[in-house]
Amino acid sequence: MHSITIDINSIYLLGIGGIGMSALARYFHRRGVAVYGYDKTPSSLTDELIAEGIQIHFEEDISHIPDTLSMAIYTPAIPKNNQEYMFLSGRDIPFMKRSEILELLTRDKITYSVAGTHGKTTTTAIAAHLLHKDKKITAFIGGIALNFNSNLVDDEFADIMLVEADEYDRSFLFLYPDVAVITAMDADHLDIYGDNKGLMVSFDLFANNIKSGGTLITKKTLLENIHTKANIKTYGIEDDDLDYYAKNIRIVDGKQYFDIVTPHGIIDNIPFEVAGVHNIENAVAAAAMADLAQVKHSTIKQQLLSYKGVKRRFEYVIRRDDCIYIDDYAHHPQEIRACIASARMMHPHKKICGIFQPHLYSRTRDFADEFARSLEELDHIILLDIYPARELPMEGITSKMLLQKINKPEKILLDKTQLMQYLELIKPELLITMGAGDIDRLVMDIKKTLSHE
Repeated sequence: MHSITIDINSIYLLGIGGIGMSALARYFHRRGVAVYGYDKTPSSLTDELIAEGIQIHFEEDISHIPDTLSMAIYTPAIPKNNQEYMFLSGRDIPFMKRSEILELLTRDKITYSVAGTHGKTTTTAIAAHLLHKDKKITAFIGGIALNFNSNLVDDEFADIMLVEADEYDRSFLFLYPDVAVITAMDADHLDIYGDNKGLMVSFDLFANNIKSGGTLITKKTLLENIHTKANIKTYGIEDDDLDYYAKNIRIVDGKQYFDIVTPHGIIDNIPFEVAGVHNIENAVAAAAMADLAQVKHSTIKQQLLSYKGVKRRFEYVIRRDDCIYIDDYAHHPQEIRACIASARMMHPHKKICGIFQPHLYSRTRDFADEFARSLEELDHIILLDIYPARELPMEGITSKMLLQKINKPEKILLDKTQLMQYLELIKPELLITMGAGDIDRLVMDIKKTLSHE
């Protein structure tokens, strides 16, 4: 492992447009380091980084890589046959995964980490909002937190590092937190882990990385698969056998209200703008982290009231009486169910149309039946073609195959070019776009179409 005492003047990020890599780019750029990077495709994130003064290119071309570099960082999503990857791995400079860099940055800091197959980004964003009010923090968030309009919170002289801990490629095993949250351990990333048991073993190892005397905050149902010497605090909904739990959940004028019971008293009558019981559960986990950091209960309540959410996490794009449009990152069957359930809870009398772009051939193959059952919760289903990301096509694994598994009459497979015309035709009263691919690039066009602009 390379020491963090490397004199870093210039740095190169391979896959700079990723949500985790872009936060690192911002972190180093703010410290006066010259930051360069490559990504396969432009995005709103790369546009922002370029506007901030970071040099980025989008063609695989080693001539764009500066001759003098202190180090290079890559995301595991970059294929090993990428020309720039091969070139940089042969250079005589430190060439590290993003997760190795996070280990170096957090090594001498009080570290809070949030892991889990669902809910980790929202929980991290809420925790950042709660802690930031009273503490000096640096937070790396796996989404754009709307309160900060960024995936990085970077207070000067921060004494707490808050890091979203990613289970993909076992990246989170580089972290050694003082306090860790595990939100969920549902099967995912089976291209990496093989089966759910392999995934659970990895989460168990992560729990065992917690520093001596540290604390694990998790759900009671997950404890049978976790064996750790850390102190354990449990959280959840409406269960007085837990250390932290929400109760008295109610909806008043389109806003959720609830109480949080903690070992140090009750935080009552909290107004919360973000929809869904699963997000209340995420708020309880974040409140437990803040409580352990000795943030006052009055501050926790105040910050939960002002929490705005995360971009593409049940984000209202249009909210009119005649038309509601929600955009969500859901790309796993459980996340799709939670998203649709939240929409039904908030808007019980509306017919829900969902547009889903499957993400990865392997995930579509591994969870085809579960995807079909979760999408059947919609009234009207629109499927787009699979977003391949880092994968090559797999024989027989297509959106058409998935469509055939869905037992619902109102279903259709569309090309992106057909989508706007179809939406004009059906005029949905409640529309949800779901997926982790490039479906987010359609959001503004969909908004214009539904707003008749």
